Amino acid sequence: MKPFHLSLTACSLLVTSAFSHAGSITYPPARRADTSDVLHGVKVADPYRWMEDIDSPETRAWVEAEAKTTTDHLHALPRRAPLLDRLKKLQDYDKLGVPRKIKGRLFYSRKTGLQNQAVMYWREDAPNAEEHVLLDPNTLSADGTIALKGHDITEDGKLLAYGLSEAGSDWERWKFREVETGKDLPDELRWVKFTNGSWSKKGDGIYYGRYAAPAPGQELKEQNLNQKLYFHRLGEPQEKDTLVYERPDHPKWGLSAGETEDGRYLIIGVSQGTKAENAVFYRDLQAGPAAPVVELLPSFDSEYDLVGTEGGTFYFVTTQGAPNKRLIALDVAKPAPDQWRTIIPETPQVITSAHLRGGKWIVERMVDAHDDITIYSPDGKQVGTVPLPNYGTAGGFGGLQSDTEVFYGVTGFADPGSIHRFNTATLKSEKYAETKVDFDLSTLEVEQVFYPSKDGTKVPMFLFHKKGLVKDGNNPVLLYGYGGFNISLTPAFSPSRLAWLEMGGVFAQVNLRGGGEYGKAWHEAGMKHRKQTVFDDFITAGEFLIREKWTRPSRLAIQGGSNGGLLVAACLNQRPDLFGCALPAVGVQDMLRFHKFTIGWAWQEEYGSPDDSSDFGTLYQYSPLHNIKPGTRYPAVMVMTGDHDDRVYPAHSFKYAAELQHAQAGEAPVLIRVDLRAGHGAGKPTLKALEETADAYAFAAAALNM
Repeated sequence: MKPFHLSLTACSLLVTSAFSHAGSITYPPARRADTSDVLHGVKVADPYRWMEDIDSPETRAWVEAEAKTTTDHLHALPRRAPLLDRLKKLQDYDKLGVPRKIKGRLFYSRKTGLQNQAVMYWREDAPNAEEHVLLDPNTLSADGTIALKGHDITEDGKLLAYGLSEAGSDWERWKFREVETGKDLPDELRWVKFTNGSWSKKGDGIYYGRYAAPAPGQELKEQNLNQKLYFHRLGEPQEKDTLVYERPDHPKWGLSAGETEDGRYLIIGVSQGTKAENAVFYRDLQAGPAAPVVELLPSFDSEYDLVGTEGGTFYFVTTQGAPNKRLIALDVAKPAPDQWRTIIPETPQVITSAHLRGGKWIVERMVDAHDDITIYSPDGKQVGTVPLPNYGTAGGFGGLQSDTEVFYGVTGFADPGSIHRFNTATLKSEKYAETKVDFDLSTLEVEQVFYPSKDGTKVPMFLFHKKGLVKDGNNPVLLYGYGGFNISLTPAFSPSRLAWLEMGGVFAQVNLRGGGEYGKAWHEAGMKHRKQTVFDDFITAGEFLIREKWTRPSRLAIQGGSNGGLLVAACLNQRPDLFGCALPAVGVQDMLRFHKFTIGWAWQEEYGSPDDSSDFGTLYQYSPLHNIKPGTRYPAVMVMTGDHDDRVYPAHSFKYAAELQHAQAGEAPVLIRVDLRAGHGAGKPTLKALEETADAYAFAAAALNM
């Protein structure tokens, strides 16, 4: 969005002893209706279908009762309050974003201490230059739940376009601001979602995608289809925006657009759900507003990431003919694949990004789930590297193709981050800023191990813990995974994890198939009919940790969000004896109805379609909601979601939690934590995020008898 059996009885007894009062929990009653569907000849019960109406009085009453039950339980845990205090102290430091230089000015973000949202700033790129606030989202709401989702700055550095999200929703409201004065223009755009906002070369407006306004009251539920591409000219009302491109014959296409740096072409990116493969179209702007849209790469046969242009030559990082990607040059006058020129060929390490800056190619690759950066000449000859720490993750390099100076950041599990200024002429980096935290990070260490999955495939896993840890089978381990959508989990710093390590815990991050760590083949090995491979990878990670004496089942917790929430719930169903605690967050739990809400239809590219008889059997076999077995002694579980989650509809978690509470035969608690005025996770205010982590860690600590 896995397998070594131990005694279920012994595991359950240990969990029960950790929650001495858990058996006394009386869960709020949830009506089990006689609702069912016949799908491809199979009768499928859905007793909690009524919870899909998340705003009905019955659902709201159940959610509120569950919230009280969960709050009462969590606040009774003696570790929670001091843990929240410790998390606040660990989070109380300045976090600087990677700057971008535009016309002699640096634009960047910084979150100071416990600020809920990062603030955007600008200043001249000169020593001791005065800092100016460009946008402070913390002033826009009392509870910090209005967040910046996207932004773009004109090439002359004079105007900012920015998108705001409220209460965690994917819906964005776009506004415009003068950089020099900090004043907003009257323009405002609504019903914007899943798109970029990109300024024209002239700076007179932006290209953006929008949907039709949903029916009143259906904003967080209605399917998002028929996205259209518009151009908004500054000073005009939104209803007068120019329709740039639409495809009513393809209602599931997603559209984005931006002009090339020379202003010659409008590039239209076309996605098809969450399918990794995409299409690329263009319009020649010199030919006038009536110029046709040319379908340059229309077949959705590969990934095509446009990373630079020089006149009619387009540069793409692509999987076409190269599962680990290559960099090619394409002449729009001769676009046939046999005319393409390979500049940087495929290697065993997958290319994750490429940037043309100051006459050099800056190419990032992933080596065993951590980053490597190589510098090439325009014709593809290696001319240098950018040194990175072991197990580091890098990002940045934003700017124009002509820029000879760019910024990038580096982080890792035990590295809170540093920012560097890179010169493309000298190929030298100099440290620009370094993050400081009040913690002795030298007391910690990171290991990477490789373990065999069920089919023998070697899977990498990072282990982050205190130095001197003894592998005696007694360490509490928090095992985290995702495994889907071509998304890679790389090393990153989290101050909250330091609290887990302080308590004697180990953090394990596993790079499951379904992700993008080893390119297209790694991703496809965990898609659709091969989804069970991902669960096998995760379960065997747990078995490896037990076999190698890192931990034991009663001290092993599993955690994941979104597709990772599906992962955790599916593995919990398949191996309840292997884990002492499960923390599935904002998960896709109903694999037979996920496509009916908001953007869920798009995930059929990853999971398959419940409406297709050839996919139904696979989905039904692992769907978390439909594979809970009554009479099973499940370990401690806390399901987590947000009431404004319009990415993974909250009913997934509601129905799953109700079914699990109904089925639980053990004494370990099964709770659901519903965060109010919160969505899928992006833009969550600092305090909300810390409270969620404190609840999760305190719950896990009690479950694992730490």
